[in-house]
Amino acid sequence: MATGIVAGSSKLQFRESVCRGQSCGQASWVSGVTFKGCPQKGLSWSSWLSKGLQVQRSNFPQSSIHDNWKPLRAVTASCLKDGSVKYVDFAVIGSGVAGLRYALEVAKHGSVAVITKAEPHESNTNYAQGGVSAVLCPLDSVESHMQDTIVAGAYLCDEETVRVVCTEGPDRIRELIAMGASFDHREDGNLHLAREGGHSHHRIVHAADMTGREIERALLEAVINDPNIFMFEHHFAIDFLTSQDGSETVCHGVDTLNTETQEVVRFISKVVLLASGGAGHIYPMTTNPLVATGDGIAMAHRAQAVISNMEFVQFHPTALADEGLPIKPTKTRENAFLITEAVRGDGGILYNLSMERFMPLYDERAELAPRDVVARSIDDQLKKRDEKYVLLDISHKPKEKTLSHFPNIAAECLKYGLDITHQPIPVVPAAHYMCGGVRAGLQGETNVRGLYVAGEVACTGLHGANRLASNSLLEALVFARRAVQPSIDHMSSSNLDLSASDRWAEPVVPTSLGGEVIHNVLSRTRELRKELQSVMWKYVGIVRSTTRLKFAEQRIAELEAKWEQYLFQQGWEPTMVGLEACEMRNLFCCAKLVLSSALARHESRGLHYTIDFPYVEESKRLPTVIFPCSPMKSTWSSRQLHNQHIH
Repeated sequence: MATGIVAGSSKLQFRESVCRGQSCGQASWVSGVTFKGCPQKGLSWSSWLSKGLQVQRSNFPQSSIHDNWKPLRAVTASCLKDGSVKYVDFAVIGSGVAGLRYALEVAKHGSVAVITKAEPHESNTNYAQGGVSAVLCPLDSVESHMQDTIVAGAYLCDEETVRVVCTEGPDRIRELIAMGASFDHREDGNLHLAREGGHSHHRIVHAADMTGREIERALLEAVINDPNIFMFEHHFAIDFLTSQDGSETVCHGVDTLNTETQEVVRFISKVVLLASGGAGHIYPMTTNPLVATGDGIAMAHRAQAVISNMEFVQFHPTALADEGLPIKPTKTRENAFLITEAVRGDGGILYNLSMERFMPLYDERAELAPRDVVARSIDDQLKKRDEKYVLLDISHKPKEKTLSHFPNIAAECLKYGLDITHQPIPVVPAAHYMCGGVRAGLQGETNVRGLYVAGEVACTGLHGANRLASNSLLEALVFARRAVQPSIDHMSSSNLDLSASDRWAEPVVPTSLGGEVIHNVLSRTRELRKELQSVMWKYVGIVRSTTRLKFAEQRIAELEAKWEQYLFQQGWEPTMVGLEACEMRNLFCCAKLVLSSALARHESRGLHYTIDFPYVEESKRLPTVIFPCSPMKSTWSSRQLHNQHIH
């Protein structure tokens, strides 16, 4: 992978980069644009995207697919429903807030397939407790929200993106309320606005401590009642279907695996919105649901999309530490139970196991410091004291208020013998949110024509080096809405070809291998998945070093080579697909993207903290960018299935 870090002041600057190995296989690195003091003048994140991507497009191989593209504008319901190939105007990958909000808008203009990996409600949105940040109080201002976002993002945010999101956010909240989402109100009838770490004002709209669940409920209800939206549950997205139009990559749909019937289902569409969430399960301890295996980021990388800022993995400082509960859970959780930021916002205090308050030793904002500061402080306490968890205490607050604000947390803790109104909560950091992802412009557009992104899978420039609490649902709502009009315009000017499906090799379900071989492959895959997660946790976690990152890079390359060799020795073909094997493929891809990004950043900024470069360096206040290049010498995880080289 080629890397380059360049200095600049509001201008694109590129330097011939130096090759540093093949960590990600099909990536070369250029680092882009800096904003002195986040000015409005100069190139924005979105214009940087549209202009900067021209640098590496000449590396893409040509394809004859586009030359034979035949027009067919009409999409009928029978085409959508019948057979293993489905034709739609819009394909939406993911059923969280971004995917559903977008689907409801574009459904006014055509047929929509919402493709979701599990049940529709099983998304990161559903697990979001705290709320949505928006300027809804007369004492608050867009400028204040912007400043809080930029400070939390360690001045790596794009100001134009921040302004757009903070300005449009209130209207997106009002739209949710009009659709039936029910948020908490004060006795005077106004919305109850909470305050969380990093925020200077009360601006968090919430539904107790189950905000994401309430938003998901309202959106799903609307989607179910829309005759133009078709929901495809238990469909795992495998790879995008792409072609080349000159130097430009074009997206024509996606291959999926129905994990209940083990049937490969191909979706041909005029537009694709990728809203598949993050990659929390590259780590063993994460608040993300099991579906968050980085599928969308890996698919986009393989499809030649530009990836950015993957080193910035947010570890939520306070996940429930099961080993500190009075009654231990009988089985390991699939994902860590989140203790929302709002507990600290409501006055919760962090103590070590000697009941010594420690946050004021690290930051003058104490418990209200941004998440990266709190997570590092807890990590430092755990290492210095050789302890497994710290304590978050809200018991000094009125019982009724605590139970009213945090009913879900109170109920979960009580199941294991802990009363949060009388006892402190054992907590530990856990991987929570990817601030990096598929690089997007101000309308959710990517460098792949016909492919838009929104939500956690996207890197819009809003979060910079660290996400401000409760800005994630806000970003998803704003960008889902912003992607609508360009998607409609693209759909109106695009054609579908009913014979197009034959132009890509179809993935194959490995039934021919037999039960014993498949069992062996699954067992080996599960072993190596745990090993990969362990390496990421130990060496690419909250505090990093160059030596540890390089060791992780080497170890993960060895694990991937060992896994692929085992698969192919067992008779697995490069075009074969299975849920756990494809998830493993995506986890390897995302882990390498995080690692390579972390190695390229020679400073400590936001969520990326390295002991070798412990200070912020102004000359390195630049987004980290992975440009696509030739996939010829890449691993299985970095190649599209229909571009595989048969062994």
